[in-house]
Amino acid sequence: MKVWVNGRVVDGDDATVSVFDHGLTVGDGVFETAKVVDGVPFALTRHLDRLASSAAGLGLPAPDTDLVRSAVAATLAANADSLDSTLRLRITLTGGTSPLGSDRGDAGPTLVVALAPATRWASSAKVVVVPWVRNERAPSAGVKTTSYADNVVALAHAKAAGAGEALFANTLGHLCEGTGTNVFVVRDGVVSTPPLSSGCLAGVTRALLLEWADVVEEDLPVGVLTEADEVFLTSSTRDVQAVHAVGDHDVPGGAPGPVTARLADTFARRSAADVDP
Repeated sequence: MKVWVNGRVVDGDDATVSVFDHGLTVGDGVFETAKVVDGVPFALTRHLDRLASSAAGLGLPAPDTDLVRSAVAATLAANADSLDSTLRLRITLTGGTSPLGSDRGDAGPTLVVALAPATRWASSAKVVVVPWVRNERAPSAGVKTTSYADNVVALAHAKAAGAGEALFANTLGHLCEGTGTNVFVVRDGVVSTPPLSSGCLAGVTRALLLEWADVVEEDLPVGVLTEADEVFLTSSTRDVQAVHAVGDHDVPGGAPGPVTARLADTFARRSAADVDP
């Protein structure tokens, strides 16, 4: 794959940033991941809006939206031979070359746009609740930061337990989110998801489902996962994915249950009709 790095399109093997980049040394960066279907990134405007919001959350300079769009277009054009498959588009913005330590330098941010084959997700997933929590009051709460170590550890924990995703509670014991997903539960036909105040990321797929379906945002105890009729996950690459088990507990509504199946169909139809909703 060809990669766009700070204004140049280069071969993936030649795509490099400084070893002093703040994104590498202290994880000072933000990113977005969008799905590319038939050469078109889905919901790109929403992803760019969230990139800007995340940058503001970390105090990074606001990204030049026109430059990012141009970089995305150049990356797609450079990889034209691969656009017949579903791809993952990654946009990364970091604090740029900086001194070793927490202070930022004055070299300006680093911007990278890359493509990779998209993961083929199973029709349903097993999830586990991990023993670590999200801090809903942290300065990085709700920010899509490159500081992903918590997620790496949690997902490895889930994989060791035979699961495909790890779910976090927050410090209040409320359900929060997965390592790369938002979580929804269905009880007596009512669809609920944690509010942004829980510390969860404002997922693009989550936001669209809130607009396109009847979903309630509410604080949920973690125990709701084993009481719900249905559980499902959303993300930009999974769309709507049913959950068939939470740890050793089988979700009784099946995978997908009727509500999850209906919402997955709604999302598929609406997203196919408008690639930049």
